[in-house]
Amino acid sequence: MNRPNRTIKFLFLKYIAPNASHFWSAKQPLVWLFSIVIGVTVAYIAIIFRHYIGYVQFIWTGETSEIFFDKLAQIPIYIKLLVPTFGGLLVGLILFYFAPNKRPEGVADVIGARAIGTGFISLKRGVANILAAGLSLGIGASAGREGPIVHFGASIASVIGKYINIPPSSRRSLFGAGVAAAVTASFNAPIAGVLFALEVILGHFAVAAFVPIVIASVIATLIVRYHLGDFPGFIIPKYVIVSFWEFPAFALLGIASATIAITFQSSVRLAEKLANSIKIHEVIRPAIGGFIIAVMALFVPEIIGIGYEATNKALQGDYTLFTLLLLLGVKIVAVSITLASRLVGGVFSPALYIGAMTGGAFGFIAAAAFPELASNSGIYAILGMGAVAAAILGAPISTVLIVFELTADYHITLALLLTISICVGLSQAIQGQSIFHWQLAIKGIYLDRGSHRQIARNVKISEVFEACNPYIYDDKLHKKLPMIAKHKTLEDAIRKFGGFKEHENIMVVEENNDTKQITIIGHVSHIRVLQIYNRALIATNIEEHN
Repeated sequence: MNRPNRTIKFLFLKYIAPNASHFWSAKQPLVWLFSIVIGVTVAYIAIIFRHYIGYVQFIWTGETSEIFFDKLAQIPIYIKLLVPTFGGLLVGLILFYFAPNKRPEGVADVIGARAIGTGFISLKRGVANILAAGLSLGIGASAGREGPIVHFGASIASVIGKYINIPPSSRRSLFGAGVAAAVTASFNAPIAGVLFALEVILGHFAVAAFVPIVIASVIATLIVRYHLGDFPGFIIPKYVIVSFWEFPAFALLGIASATIAITFQSSVRLAEKLANSIKIHEVIRPAIGGFIIAVMALFVPEIIGIGYEATNKALQGDYTLFTLLLLLGVKIVAVSITLASRLVGGVFSPALYIGAMTGGAFGFIAAAAFPELASNSGIYAILGMGAVAAAILGAPISTVLIVFELTADYHITLALLLTISICVGLSQAIQGQSIFHWQLAIKGIYLDRGSHRQIARNVKISEVFEACNPYIYDDKLHKKLPMIAKHKTLEDAIRKFGGFKEHENIMVVEENNDTKQITIIGHVSHIRVLQIYNRALIATNIEEHN
């Protein structure tokens, strides 16, 4: 009688107890519970955000729907010019006085917060950003609504994660849950929301993170579908691929899509560089951008706003080749101006828009070259939409799912995978990074070389050095001793130790820009640098595989 009990006890202690202990130490039940709270909160905020954009739009167009081009044609020209300009000024005021960083924030900032280990975005930043975003999109800024709501979802999760006693890895899981709920609520795409949070934000597919992210996504889906209905983002006819001989054309579309994705990102970079080279007060900058967009919209109104109406028409094959090419070129310029001028919005919807125009135009050309083999241009629009968006966002897996869930069409799987893979591969080969990683690189956060490089570049010397009583650097006494500024990184320290192999310590200094005086404030040892680096690598590896 005792032997079975001893066997059960042995099995429990050896196999079950360690797993259960880890489960409780990571406070997973608490994480799961609060993922429900996050899903509910973010879903309702996303619904309110949609109405907010619609109400702002209603003030000057008389229409709350995303389908409003007919109403726009009836509005006097002076209203079309004044509203985006004055609205841009209000956006500038909101950002300048209420946003802590005095600038728009989006998905890149969410990735950055996770990458530097904090997984925290203050609620003040989230509120200021979403208020400015709703106003920007309501007055016609050429951008998407998904980026701002992702940012706000992450801020909600950040606040909750900060005030409950859970480990850092669990806080980052909640962070991903906020993002997944936001993407799900924006696109009505729960699977894509889960994969986007894992693929783009967290950068891993650990089971410990998967569960709360799925919970938040499912809860957000149920709420949004209850209030807004269960329907795909775009309504398109059922398309059928005419022939397997079209697959070479789908591969060529991947090349064309990569060219457009690279062109778009280059345009955004150029516009940002030009805008920064001109000295304009931060409050005025969005107003100038709003005015430029308004002038462009007088001739090409399809570029303003989120762009779902124009994207839908491209997917349905309603545009001519000339119109598709026109909208493609003007939209790239409009989005670049919107982002550079600090009007607030994301790049999800613009990427889908640009991709749909690219694919639709390519479909017309393919039909002209091979009329008996080419499918409807709408199929090419779907493929182009997925390919360009995947390359721009750096999210091929979740983009495939976004396209599936937005169109509710699973009949073009092979073609979509082929086009996206070629487009993303070529884009990465030439640019090496998504638009989000480029935005982070500008701020000194590098994610394009793996977690080891990320840790080395993102941990600052100021976080690891041993302080001493500050004293002035003397060139005669300290000339041969290695020095490093406190704002430098572990990577800089490791490189410095490589050049000074006979030294076990490096002086940590602070420079006064006014007096050019250097103050020694402490030191950092070679062993300390390697210990911090190794611990961070181990912690990251454990988190990514739990």
